[in-house]
This record gives sequence, structure tokens and C-alpha cells, in this order.
Amino acid sequence: MKLFKRLIFALTAITATLMQSYADTPVDYECALTGGGGSGIFAPYYISSLRHGRFTQSSNLQFEAAVLKHTNDSARFSYGFGAGFIAGYASDTDYDRYDAATATWYSHSMRPAAFRLQQLYGELIYRSIFIEAGMKERGSAILNQNLTSGDLVESGNTRPIPQVRIGFKDFQDIPFTKKWLQISGELAYGMMIDDNWLEKQYNYYKYHITRNQLYNYKRIYFRTMPSQPFSLTIGMQAAAVFGGETDYYLKGVLTKQERHSKSIKTFIKMLLPTQDGGDGFYTGNHLGTWDIRGRYRLGNGVELSAYTSWLWEDGSGIGKLNGWDGLWGIEYKAPKPGLLSGALIEYLDFTNQSGPIHYAPGDFPDTDLTDHASGADDYYNNAAYNSYAYYGQSIGTPAMMAPIYNTDGYPAFVANAMRGFHVGIEGMITPTIDYRVKGGYRKAWGTAKIMLPKPMHLTSVMLEASWRPEKISGLSFNAKVEVDRGNMPCNAFGAMLSVRYRGMFNF
Repeated sequence: MKLFKRLIFALTAITATLMQSYADTPVDYECALTGGGGSGIFAPYYISSLRHGRFTQSSNLQFEAAVLKHTNDSARFSYGFGAGFIAGYASDTDYDRYDAATATWYSHSMRPAAFRLQQLYGELIYRSIFIEAGMKERGSAILNQNLTSGDLVESGNTRPIPQVRIGFKDFQDIPFTKKWLQISGELAYGMMIDDNWLEKQYNYYKYHITRNQLYNYKRIYFRTMPSQPFSLTIGMQAAAVFGGETDYYLKGVLTKQERHSKSIKTFIKMLLPTQDGGDGFYTGNHLGTWDIRGRYRLGNGVELSAYTSWLWEDGSGIGKLNGWDGLWGIEYKAPKPGLLSGALIEYLDFTNQSGPIHYAPGDFPDTDLTDHASGADDYYNNAAYNSYAYYGQSIGTPAMMAPIYNTDGYPAFVANAMRGFHVGIEGMITPTIDYRVKGGYRKAWGTAKIMLPKPMHLTSVMLEASWRPEKISGLSFNAKVEVDRGNMPCNAFGAMLSVRYRGMFNF
């Protein structure tokens, strides 16, 4: 009887906690109708990028609906969930494919599915720890998602990857530092479910294709006391792709098939990569960044920040032997919304890549040269796994032209030796009208291993405005117009109009 009473008491306490959590964070819903068109083969660069894979084609008509319950971060225990779908029509794109039986090339068209699940997840928070499972949209952990050109590891540029993620819900004070030092970190394992897209886009002539890949992400940041005028954040984030089965093709002929391990030992190796067989090779495809951000708050509340992310694809990059490669930025943030609420400028450079030479003795079993030369980093590409993309779009920065834009069916990044700059500005014209401007220039010479016959380039400018009618709470209109000039991938003009309504369920 005592055990039964204790059980009833525990269930009652849990139910009360859940109800309190539910009351603190009600269930929201939103729906949107978006239409857009343009002159290019694909949607313009800024209209497409950092939109969680929503818009890739030149013409789109989409309806979107979602139900979301956010967690209450101030509560001892809280839970949340989300579900959302996208339905509509998009124009198609022709991709080349090789027919080995007839030794000829032909074209076939592809377009996004008419219906897809965009988000479906659940999450729990207890004290300072969170755990979530499913597909959830997320952006950069350190950059201004509204204005940046994009994080180099997880930018929010692709559809959400199904995964399980655990970590600190925010920065937490480190004991015995008197709140002068905080820590934040996350760990995730997921599965990439874009095999069908890969099979349709690939030309089956050269390179390779990997199915059933798994995904790993981990991050740790340290931050000094944010209440002080100056605060510094420093740390590393890293991602890995592993597992699956790889088919290798050469001139239309399947030359080799390889199965990659998915054992528990392999999962552990994603956390602490180790060499396999002593030949300089590691399980999985690993990449990441060293991240540093300094923020200074002036007396009038204005915040000025300077930041950098140093991209690495192997040990040479981790040791920062790749020159100035990375993302470099400065940012202005006003103390309150106004005509100029925020602005930033970023410089991107990925041309060093630890030099042009990469030599691993394991690639040449009979060689007498036993020294190892680590170079030709070939950012986002890998010799045994798919490139660092999901449904063809870059998981990292969208500034690198992703495989989806290769209409010849080649499934890798062909222009990752790139430089460019990016500008973002936002503000409020009236209490109900906001604006945003994005612009930039990029130029690419190919990869560290294969240079293009001629460099590629693109100049892009996007203007955006949002209006929220005062008399209808939750309703908003958004308009974008963009002009792209260049061949990365093409000249394009595009415009897009969205109407969105956000509300709250009352029970």
C-alpha cells in the first residue's frame, strides 16, 4: 500500500509538472502560402540559401503548415514538440546521365516532391540538459542566422536530418569560476535519408555514390561572463559522415563496392577518431571548425562583434596549416530595433586547403616513400563517402556551390577553392514594416585537386521587406526580389511573395 501511494504521488507530481510546463508554453500553429518565379534554372542564391531546403527551383508554389510547442527554458522540467509539412509545385531541372549499355548520355528531369514532411520531433529539458529526437530545423550556434552567409558546419541550409541530440540547453556556469566561465556543448547521431535523390541525380559515369549514410555532430564552446562589456566565445564544432555502402564508377563501369562499418566501436570512433590499420586513414569523413567570437558592449548598448570560423577537413586544417581559410566577420547590433537594427560584413576564403599535395603511403602499398604529406583538403568532398550535402544542398556554408547545381550529374563540390565577401543589413522602417538586404560576390577556381578551365563567379543582391498589419495579429506578408549575375551557377532574376499566419491554440 505504501508503494502504491508513493507511485500515485509520483504520477501526480509528474502530471502537475507537465501541466505547468504546458501552461507556460502553449501550442502554436502557423501556415503559409508562398509563390515565386524567376528567369534562372534554379532559385537565386540568397532566396534559396539558409531556408532549410525549402526553395531550390526557379518557380515555386508552396503551402506550409506546422504545429509547435517550445520548451520553457526557465522551468526545472519542460517538454516540446513540432510537426510540419510542405506541399506544392516546383519547376524541374534536367540532369545528365550515362547509359553504359549504349555508351550514350541522356537527360532526365527532377523536381522536389509535391508533399514532404519538413519537421517532426519531440524534446525534453531537465535542469540544464536537453534531449531531442526527430527532424528539427536549427541554425548556427554562433552566428547571426538572419544576416550571415552561413555557418561552415551546420548552417540551416538543408532539410533537417533525422537524429537524436543531447546537450546543454544553453551556456552553463562552470563550478568554481564564480560565473566568469561558461560551457555549452551538444552531441548528435542521425541518419541521412536522401538516397532516392542521390540515385536520381547521379550520372553513374565517374566518382562514387554512398547509400544509408549515418551522421554525427558534436560541439563544445567556452564563454566568458556575458554580462561584462567584453565577452569571448571560443571552441570547436565537428561533424562526421560514416557507415553505408559505396559504389565506385569509372567511365560508366562499376569498379568496386565497399561496406562501411556501423558497429558500436565505429560510433565511438566518431567521438574520438583513430587511425585504421596505421596507414593514415580514419573511419568516416570528418570536418569541422575552430570558432572564435569576441563581443564588446558600448555604454549606449550598442554591441560590436568580431568572429572567425577556421574550416578544417583533416589534421593539417586542425593544426591551422591552411592559411587564412575560413570565415571572417564583424557585426553591429543596435540596442533596440530601429532603422538600422543590425549589420555585418563577412570575408570567406577557402583557397589554401593546406597546399596542393596530398600523399598517403597507404594509397601505394609497394612504395618506398613512407612520409605523409597532408594537403589538398578538398573541403566537403571525400574519397569514400558522399560530399557534405543533404538532398544536394550544402550542410555547411551555401557559399560553396553544392552538388544540386551540377546539371551534368556529378555528385560532388566542383568549386570549393573559393573566395568571396558577404554583407547583411536589417532594420525597421515603421513599427509594422521591416527590411533586410543581403549582397555579395564569390569567385571559385575549382578544387585543390582539379582546377576549372575558367574561374566561376557570382554577384548577388537581395532586397526583402515584411509587413505585419496592426489590425490582424499574427498575419504577415513578406516579399523578396533578387538579381544574380555570373555562372555560379547562372544568371538569375527572382521574386517571391509569402503570406503567413501564426496563432495559438487555446484549450
